[in-house]
Amino acid sequence: MITILSGGTGTPKLIQGITQILNPEEINVIVNTLENSYFSGVYVAADIDTVMYTLAGLINEETWYGIEGDTFITHETLKEIKCPETLRIGDRDRATKIQKTLLMEKYPLSTAVDIQRTAMGIESRIIPMSNQDSHINIVTDEGDMEFHEFLIERSGKPEVLDIQYNTVEPSPGLIEAIEEADTVVIGPSNPVTSIGPIISMDGVVDALKKAHVTAVSPIIGGSPVSGPAAKFMGALGYEVSCYGVASLYCDFLDRFIIDVEDVNYKEEIERLISDVVVTKTNMRNIGDKVMLARSILGEIL
Repeated sequence: MITILSGGTGTPKLIQGITQILNPEEINVIVNTLENSYFSGVYVAADIDTVMYTLAGLINEETWYGIEGDTFITHETLKEIKCPETLRIGDRDRATKIQKTLLMEKYPLSTAVDIQRTAMGIESRIIPMSNQDSHINIVTDEGDMEFHEFLIERSGKPEVLDIQYNTVEPSPGLIEAIEEADTVVIGPSNPVTSIGPIISMDGVVDALKKAHVTAVSPIIGGSPVSGPAAKFMGALGYEVSCYGVASLYCDFLDRFIIDVEDVNYKEEIERLISDVVVTKTNMRNIGDKVMLARSILGEIL
C-alpha cells in the first residue's frame, strides 16, 4: 500500500501514472483542504474534487479543474442575471459540489468524500486532510487577501509578504494511512499551501519520520511547473528551487526526485537528503507520468 500527499494539479498528474502500475485499491491519497470554501452557496473542495475526478477518469486535463466536456449554463446564467461567480464551475461539477454540500449537513467532510468516491466507482481511498475548516490569509503589498481573491480575482499579481493559516486536526485514519504505508509519496504540488498544511498538523511529521518518504520537486529550473509556489516560497524565505523544496522537507525525507534540468543541485541537496534521484519530472503525457511513477515506486513494484 502507498499513501500519497496531494494538492490539486501536479500530484494528480502523477496519480494517473501510479494507477497505471499499481492496483487502485493499494493507493491512499491524503488531500489538502486549506483552500476549501463556499461559492454560490455550494461547498468547493477543489483539490479533493480534482483528485476524485482524476481517479474516476473524468478530469479536464486542460485545466486540471472540473470535468472534461462539462457545460457552463448555470455559470453563464448567473453572470447574465448580475450574480457573477469567482470560480467558473461547470454544471456536472456543480452537481458534485451540491451533493457534497448536502451530505455535509449530516456527515463530516471525510465521510461525504467517501460516499462520493464510492458512488463514482473509485477504489482508491481519498482522505481529506481535516474535517475542520481552514483559514488562509495571503499578506500582500496591497493588503491581506483570501486565497481565491489573490489567485483568481487578482490573478496572483500582488507581491506576497507572508502566508498565514490556522492549524487543524488530522481527519480520522490519516496518521494510520501514513504509518502503515509501504511508502509515502509527496507529489509535485505547491509545498507551501498544498503540502505545508498537511505536514503542519499534529502527528504528521512524527508519522512521516517513521515511514519511507519520497518527494518529487514541483520546481524545475527555478520555476514552479504551475501555480504561485514561487511567490509563496519566497515570502517564507525559501530559495525558489528544488533545493528550497528539499529544505522544507528534509527533516522526514528519505528520497528526493529532481528534474534533469536541476542536476547541478544534486550534490548540494545530498547534504540534506542522502538519496537524490535525477530524472525527467515534467509530465507532458501519460508516458512521462508512468515513467516518473516507476522511478518513485521501483523498490516496491
